[in-house]
Amino acid sequence: MLVARLERDAKRAALLSSPLFSAMKPEELDEILKFASERRVRRGQTVFQRGDNASSMMVVLRGRIRISTVSAEGKEVTLNVINPGEITGEMALLDGEPRSADGSAVEDTLLLVIERRHFLPFVRQNEDLFLRLLAVLCTRIRRTSMTLEEIALFDLPARLARVLLKLGQDYGRPTPLGTRVEMKLSQRDLSNLVASSRESVNKQLRAWRETGVVDLEDGLLVLRRPAELKRLIDVR
Repeated sequence: MLVARLERDAKRAALLSSPLFSAMKPEELDEILKFASERRVRRGQTVFQRGDNASSMMVVLRGRIRISTVSAEGKEVTLNVINPGEITGEMALLDGEPRSADGSAVEDTLLLVIERRHFLPFVRQNEDLFLRLLAVLCTRIRRTSMTLEEIALFDLPARLARVLLKLGQDYGRPTPLGTRVEMKLSQRDLSNLVASSRESVNKQLRAWRETGVVDLEDGLLVLRRPAELKRLIDVR
């Protein structure tokens, strides 16, 4: 009984990590958990592919999912990594649009799956919940507009500094040199994250390495002086 309650609380907490579900009441979350199912995926196994019908949302309970796409040059580019307690595909519950990227398990992974065919009838039965979800979507659109504005108005150093600090926050581990980002990203990956060219990102990283702001250790980025990166953002 205690184990079941702890599992339910962990799943509820995972759902609350998404703005879509943070607008819901505890009893609404419990109802959703009743029709949610679990799916186990082995390391290296494909979870979904670009173009697949987006019929469900997934919560990572254990393991990790790598979100990637293939560039025009035919190279695989990492867009994101979904960690335990994080969600992918929540918008698929509402619009049902095809997947825009590929997803594969970085390690053995346990997923909580919520199907659109169950979720939509649940929302339709509750007008108040529908209005709350609409407010969440409006907020999300505003944030997207702010991100686009940032890309248009902020220079590359500020955008790259913001991405590196976020990576350090999510995947960083303290070392004698500084905060090491425990996720290998190519310069192509970083260029996609900051909407710039690989050459420009390479030039900026090289300049920061020469001044000791960042470094490389076993192919992983190390943030040696994150305070300097933060100053690039704070002055904007």
